[in-house]
Amino acid sequence: MPDVMDGSSSSQASTSKTPSRLSSKTPSKFEQLKTNSGHLKEPLLGELGNEAPNFSDGAIQILKFHGSYQQDNRDNRRKGEEKDWQMMLRLRNPGGRVPGGLYLAIDELADRLGNGTLRATTRQAFQMHGVHKENLKEVIGTIVRQLGSTLSACGDINRNVMAPAAPFEKGAYPAARQLADDIADLLTPQAAEGSYLDIWVDGELSYRIKPSNSVKTVRARQHEGGVFSGDSSEPLYGATYLPRKFKVAVTVPGDNSVDLLTQDIGLVLFCDPQGRAKGCNVYVGGGMGRTHNKEETFARTADPLGYVASEHLLDLVQSILALQRDHGDREQRRHARMKYLIHDRGVAWFKQELQASYFGHPIKALRPEPKAKLEDYLGWHRQSKGLWFVGLPVLSGRLAGELKAGLRQLVATYKLEVRLTPNQDVLLCNIGTAQRSSVREALAALGYEAPEQTAPLARHALACPALPLCGLAVTEAERILPAVLERLDTLLQRNGISRSVLVRMTGCPNGCARPYMAEIGLVGSGVDQYQLWLGGTPNLSRLAEPYLEKMALADLEVTLEPLLQAWQGAGGRSSLGDFVTKSGRPAVDAWLAAGLQTFEPSSLPTRP
Repeated sequence: MPDVMDGSSSSQASTSKTPSRLSSKTPSKFEQLKTNSGHLKEPLLGELGNEAPNFSDGAIQILKFHGSYQQDNRDNRRKGEEKDWQMMLRLRNPGGRVPGGLYLAIDELADRLGNGTLRATTRQAFQMHGVHKENLKEVIGTIVRQLGSTLSACGDINRNVMAPAAPFEKGAYPAARQLADDIADLLTPQAAEGSYLDIWVDGELSYRIKPSNSVKTVRARQHEGGVFSGDSSEPLYGATYLPRKFKVAVTVPGDNSVDLLTQDIGLVLFCDPQGRAKGCNVYVGGGMGRTHNKEETFARTADPLGYVASEHLLDLVQSILALQRDHGDREQRRHARMKYLIHDRGVAWFKQELQASYFGHPIKALRPEPKAKLEDYLGWHRQSKGLWFVGLPVLSGRLAGELKAGLRQLVATYKLEVRLTPNQDVLLCNIGTAQRSSVREALAALGYEAPEQTAPLARHALACPALPLCGLAVTEAERILPAVLERLDTLLQRNGISRSVLVRMTGCPNGCARPYMAEIGLVGSGVDQYQLWLGGTPNLSRLAEPYLEKMALADLEVTLEPLLQAWQGAGGRSSLGDFVTKSGRPAVDAWLAAGLQTFEPSSLPTRP
């Protein structure tokens, strides 16, 4: 990846392996809850069948590991009345792959037992909303019986493993997808998988994830050395699992569709001309989550660790996870991600500790990579001989109404496979040459006459669901993104700017839509107010910086216009993010201040 090759964190001298913090310190309430859960079973199982419309706080925390968050519809809150309790459910879809049968099942479940919508997430998984507690077992059980899973889609554990969604059968793409599948299987908790099946399909162990032989071989080494947790039933994670969530992505050289530098582990896979895996450049310690007014929390891009040969990659991944298991902060949850461990102790210490206590194979210097690009695969592409796929832009990943019904009909009629991109778009795959014309006609009826020609600003824009369902949201994101993009587009046109800008928007600082990598990032900081981040890159290779703590959404145009005019005046040849970075903070601050100082309410354009 560009812009990080020379980056490294400061190191602190340390060579001895330290045990898990829980072994020497009083465990926090949350850590004790995990310990007492019986490998993520209680109190969830005991509460599942009661008549209450919601779960207790303890059951809610365990429920997350099973892929669900308890929410309430904040639009329906009434003083003195019971909250409109419902569950969000997130699937495990490594590399964004959703077989046709599973897609049809969750589509039907969303209509019958959800709120009628599906959302493609920024980690290439489907989310359902509006599931009531009494229907949760039927929904998850149906997903499992359709050979899907929600296990570890949330919680203090490895999340959905990302990979380029495009089903190309050429180059390094097939090997990258296979590596992502293998990592997902390798990092599946063993005892907790049993608990998961006990709760949702009455202990039908035939639905256990069946890993490849290579994964089985590496899994056996979870009982050895520093990787072993000390718990034979959960050899990698132990009874307390991880301090916080853990994220992995795999890609091929030059393809940054996965936002590689935002991951705990980012892998760039090199293959020989025949597509056989040779090894990976490895990046560690990325992460987006932060908290307003808590300067000890911050977004961070990953550091380069080095190059590791393919035969050792799975061992490397579980070794890195084990190191974070043992050394991650289990006392302060907002300081528990691996990015803080690497920031505090340095990537040099991290590498030394990794090789001394967990991973006994060489870590070499990074291999050169081509300049990365944010690929989106929109439009028609040849998948393999006789097969095609088509990428459809879906703003904020929301499938509803006619679009959702139309996609269901296409998947059912032509036996298609669905793949989700990290950009929240949908790929329809395995389209035979003889089917192309019929599929084209059906897509045109849904508004996709030329899916590759989507509006430039919308093409790469992201937003999180935010209100009304996310309990963390302090303001809107998904629901108002179309209006915000329209306003920005009008502003660009008014200033004669034809170049697009990468925009991301979230309703809170947790960073689910990865706004801190955007050229313009809007991060909710109050009702109709946003922190303004500037300076990311179109290829997601550099972290943006915060420029305004609280910008009223009504001030969007007047705030940005002097900056955009300066960009245009400089020729507009570089990206906006590069222009911001090269201009320097004093100049950018002055342009933003000038806009606000000259603001007159009557000068604002009419909002859509």
